Amino acid sequence: MTVTEQQRPVMMAPAADPAPLGLGAFALTTFLLSAANAGWMTKATGDAWLGYAFAYGGLAQLLAGMWEFRNRNVFGATAFATYGSFWIGLALWARLVAPPPAGAGPLVAAAHAAQTTKDLGWILLAFAIFNTYMLLWSTMVNAAVFGVFLTLEATEIILFIGFFSGSSGTIKFGGYVGILTALVAWYASAAGVVNGMRGAPFLPVGKPFGMGTTT
Repeated sequence: MTVTEQQRPVMMAPAADPAPLGLGAFALTTFLLSAANAGWMTKATGDAWLGYAFAYGGLAQLLAGMWEFRNRNVFGATAFATYGSFWIGLALWARLVAPPPAGAGPLVAAAHAAQTTKDLGWILLAFAIFNTYMLLWSTMVNAAVFGVFLTLEATEIILFIGFFSGSSGTIKFGGYVGILTALVAWYASAAGVVNGMRGAPFLPVGKPFGMGTTT
């Protein structure tokens, strides 16, 4: 039987690696929020992260996840789509839930603030659970990606402890660890960009050290 042109399978070329975009988006938004948590933004509103949680850490990272699905990279797709959605969800929560009810008095506002602090604890605890198994599987990617998930795990654990306990010192410490997370993610992003441009390793990312590699 002859195969017609209409019956021939269409072979699509893989998309460019979206990981550097996803890592860069994650890094910048994490840096902005962590700088606020660390107490660096004393002369700013502290909300600089909000817009970028929607547009860069949220939308751009979510798109990176979709392109990873296109490239059949299940790890990258799951990681970027999840954390892109995390940033969008967190920004929506900050806009819709965190502000006290209109016309609330001081006592109601204080009670609401205490409740929203616990909300953040639950949110970060949930993402720490997700991040735990992604941390394990990141050992199959490379050392740079493992470093991102390792520092992120520490950030989430410290912050959910800080928010549950209401400890400003613990939250501030979590902010500093979050800044470290952003720097590690920026390095992994930069390495992905330049290594992809050169077609050969230029900035080292380390080898996988888990059981096998991702597909």
